[in-house]
Amino acid sequence: MNRTLRALMLLAVCLLLVARSSLPACPFCSAMTETLREQMDNMDAVVIARLTASDPVDPDAAAPGGKTALTGKFTLVKILKGEPLLQDVRTVETIFVGEPKQNIGTECMLLGVGPTKLMWSAPTYLNQRTRDYLLKLTSLPADESARLAFFETYLEDAEDMLARDAYEEFARAPYAVVMTLKGKIQPEKLVGWINNADVPVSRKRLYLTLLGVCGSKADLPFLEELMRSNDRSIRSGLDALIACYLTLAGPDGMAKIEELFLRDPKAEYADTYAAIMAMRFHGSESDVIPHSRLRDGMRVVLDRPQLADLVIPDLARWEDWESMPRLVKLFKEANETNSWVRVPVVKYLQACPLPEAKTRLAELEKIDPEAVKRASTLFPFGGGGPPTRAQKN
Repeated sequence: MNRTLRALMLLAVCLLLVARSSLPACPFCSAMTETLREQMDNMDAVVIARLTASDPVDPDAAAPGGKTALTGKFTLVKILKGEPLLQDVRTVETIFVGEPKQNIGTECMLLGVGPTKLMWSAPTYLNQRTRDYLLKLTSLPADESARLAFFETYLEDAEDMLARDAYEEFARAPYAVVMTLKGKIQPEKLVGWINNADVPVSRKRLYLTLLGVCGSKADLPFLEELMRSNDRSIRSGLDALIACYLTLAGPDGMAKIEELFLRDPKAEYADTYAAIMAMRFHGSESDVIPHSRLRDGMRVVLDRPQLADLVIPDLARWEDWESMPRLVKLFKEANETNSWVRVPVVKYLQACPLPEAKTRLAELEKIDPEAVKRASTLFPFGGGGPPTRAQKN
């Protein structure tokens, strides 16, 4: 892996640790777009309207892809938001790209913004099911757990719009709220989705997180089989997979993770990193595994000098000052194949409150003053922030 890229990856991780921001429900996947509920909240007006006419803005001009810029005329059917702004309005117009005369008579959702004169979005076409879904969004309970229970029924819905929206809602919910769904989702359903090759990896990561909440030790053989697979498509979302396994196995599961991903010198970088990410999740969002056991797992990686820098920020964050002699030894023995380990070691010593740390830091500065200088440059605010990774280009 390119040294600069690897350094940037570690910097991003450490900035995350410093920020201590709360993790989303699925810490191994990302919210990609606004949910329909967020869109409605952010707009001044939301309506269901029927397309009655669509005429080319310029009959001689073609939009990208061969489609045409159209002026659409819509008759309001139902106002979901912004009624004070639409008291006397019966029709609205907006410009969008499409085929002339196509979808005439179809209901759609329009979003309007503007406190005085509303500007309308392109239409989102609706069928009866998506229309009913929008109406339900306007009367959801305030309780976050009850809202998630509603969206759970739409995960992997046949309507892609609803399946995507339900996923996005889960991706934004605090993990503590997701845990309230324990016992409310059938593990068999989650296992089926995880096994389905047509389900996107981002959603599988969520379903693995949910299986950790709703599953049991009976699911461990299935999860171990996935972890041991040589087919990367089968064990996609490995970080979420490992986190799920540890959630259900508890402290006893750490030995298996160490065997497969931490101790084995043949374990690939990406796999070891996935295991570290899973342990980070448990260190910040779960109390299933004691920090002392997670720390011991992180220490195992120190036996692989080329990857040791991945865990040094975690050891500092968890105040594992007992590892100081091993880290100092890593610094002294570093060569061109793992020279990047030196800056994280320096940051670790800078974060350590023990008097011995200053003595060790002065000792190492004589060996590689540039490493100490780079460490100070990387985190100019200094103080007790966790170490990060830096490498020479």
